Amino acid sequence: MAWWKVSRDFNNAISQDVNPDLASERESPSFRVETLTNILDGGAAHTRLRRSVESAIHRDPLFSREKIYFMSRKERYERAIRITFYLKEKMKAMGWTSEGPESKFIYRTLGGEVALNIHNVFVKCVSTLGSDKQISTWLPLATNYNILGTYAQTELGHGTYLRGLETTATFDISTQEFVINTPKLTATKWWPGDLGKTCTHALVQAQLHVKGKDYGMHPFIVQIRSLQDHSTLPGINVGDIGPKMSFEHIDNGFLMMRNIRIPRENMLSRYSEVLPDGTYVKRGSDKINYFSMIFVRVSLLREEAIAALIKACVISIRYSAVRRQSELKPGAGEVKIIDYQTQQQKLLPLLAAGYAMYFMANYVTDRYNQVYTEITTGNFASLPELHALAAGMKGLVTEHCSSGVEVCRKACGGHGYSLFSGLPSLYTKVVASCTYEGENTVLHLQAARFLVKCYAGAQSGQPLPPSTAYLASPIPSGCQASNHLDFLNPEMYLRAYQQMAYRLVASAANKLRGLVQSGAEQYVAWNRTSVELVEASMGHCRYMIVKTFVEALKTLGSEPEIQKVLKRVCDLHALHGIFTSSGDFLHDGYLSGKQMGMVTTAYLDLLALIRKDAVLLVDAFDYTDEMLLSALGTYDGNVYHHLFEWAQKDPANTQVDSVFENYLKSYLHGSQSKL
Repeated sequence: MAWWKVSRDFNNAISQDVNPDLASERESPSFRVETLTNILDGGAAHTRLRRSVESAIHRDPLFSREKIYFMSRKERYERAIRITFYLKEKMKAMGWTSEGPESKFIYRTLGGEVALNIHNVFVKCVSTLGSDKQISTWLPLATNYNILGTYAQTELGHGTYLRGLETTATFDISTQEFVINTPKLTATKWWPGDLGKTCTHALVQAQLHVKGKDYGMHPFIVQIRSLQDHSTLPGINVGDIGPKMSFEHIDNGFLMMRNIRIPRENMLSRYSEVLPDGTYVKRGSDKINYFSMIFVRVSLLREEAIAALIKACVISIRYSAVRRQSELKPGAGEVKIIDYQTQQQKLLPLLAAGYAMYFMANYVTDRYNQVYTEITTGNFASLPELHALAAGMKGLVTEHCSSGVEVCRKACGGHGYSLFSGLPSLYTKVVASCTYEGENTVLHLQAARFLVKCYAGAQSGQPLPPSTAYLASPIPSGCQASNHLDFLNPEMYLRAYQQMAYRLVASAANKLRGLVQSGAEQYVAWNRTSVELVEASMGHCRYMIVKTFVEALKTLGSEPEIQKVLKRVCDLHALHGIFTSSGDFLHDGYLSGKQMGMVTTAYLDLLALIRKDAVLLVDAFDYTDEMLLSALGTYDGNVYHHLFEWAQKDPANTQVDSVFENYLKSYLHGSQSKL
């Protein structure tokens, strides 16, 4: 048995070695945890499949993460490469496919500690943006790992502002080749995963130049290393960018290219193409070249950001049910810290946010799949809405999750600072998501641009996309709540969020229009409105998250116990948002000061109610101890035993310490003559 593993089964039976403080939290549950797990998984069949994948991986010692906290950066990288190629063989032996449901369960089980994740983005780009011939040529090679690809977009001097990318691809009609160049230092591709030491090919995003005309960013497949000996090809300067806050197992790299010639056929050409005579042909929307980023943003919502917050909640809530600190009632002994309202205020709204964003991620994923299907038939009408939705949600969710993980870490006191808690690793990983795949402020501004257009369309009577339909129907009067119980009606707080979002979008749009009408240049007006525009995007996203949670509750009518507990969670999420951002709801008088007091009462009452189910609610996410890799968050709750046991495994405790001989000895021995 691995040294972090404890007794636990999937029927929520409480083993005899479970800490009594944690065991008591699971007694007399108000709902069946297994049923909620099935709902979160999308059905009992999915739960069984996920657990079978997890079990197969956990039983295989080659996937063990037992020593990961003691590994060097080099060891982490080599381990990731080793298990990635081993995983391919494992999948073949198990009958799992990369396109099947097992793939997402594998990533969840391994905690993302695998290599070639960006290779999968390379594959997605080829399959989405490539012509049929290009797909048949490149996809089998990439799928079989005969070539290893990365996605090279971000540059040393430019990231989110894609029109500012400086790498160029100039078409040479005489040779039917594109000439790829990074003309200056700031054009150096910087950050692509798998680039530093691993990949052989890169999907390079570059500005297309044909006959002296710039056609904007397009994707090109460029070979950068030899397939025979992995040596760097002529004209290529490539390497690792060095240590980072996290992702020690990923070789993020840099890439400079000098007059690299590639065939005309290496420009992915399903939606745009350069003909042999230099004629540029476009099919569909210009935004299709950004579709790979939308895919990554949608994926990272659940797989990276939301998963990190939920894991942090599992760890901190279980720990809070075991850790005893100070007396609440004089003379009654130390109490569980989860019984303090201040601890509940820290953790339970984060748990509620985790659930809310989980259901939101379902909605965004479904919307992505719908739009992808539409695009394959030549219909690009919904692409702008999807782009704005993914951009805004990525901006809001990653910020909320990264700050939330840090709250969970601090809520665990000093033990949260230890790597053994699992929380520092979660934080340093999730915080990176605030800047990769788009800096969040810029993404909110992109979403706001779409919202402003929708608001203008609503004013002129144009039909609006589903996510912005509310902009055509502002709520005419103030909130009608007369007591705190009224705020437990989802329609009551949903209208408050709708009004808040409408006001923020309308206010920003009207200010922008007013500045332009008063003679300001568009770019000046935009910059002077940018703070309000960001707030508008955030307000819209907050409304959408509450709305999707409320809609999800309506589907649970056949499970009244689950519906009841999740309604409380939804209520808590919505009311916490009003409680902590009261100005947004009081601003135009929609809520009164007296009603804000009602919100506060309802919100604080919910903390005590949800506290009773808190451990069960985190158990429902069904993360195994191997996945959490946390001494504080194990299913058995034997926190202090695990902390001490894990410390004994530190190689530093058994290695010869040269510090004594080299530095301490002369001073310590010198003191003996004075004693």
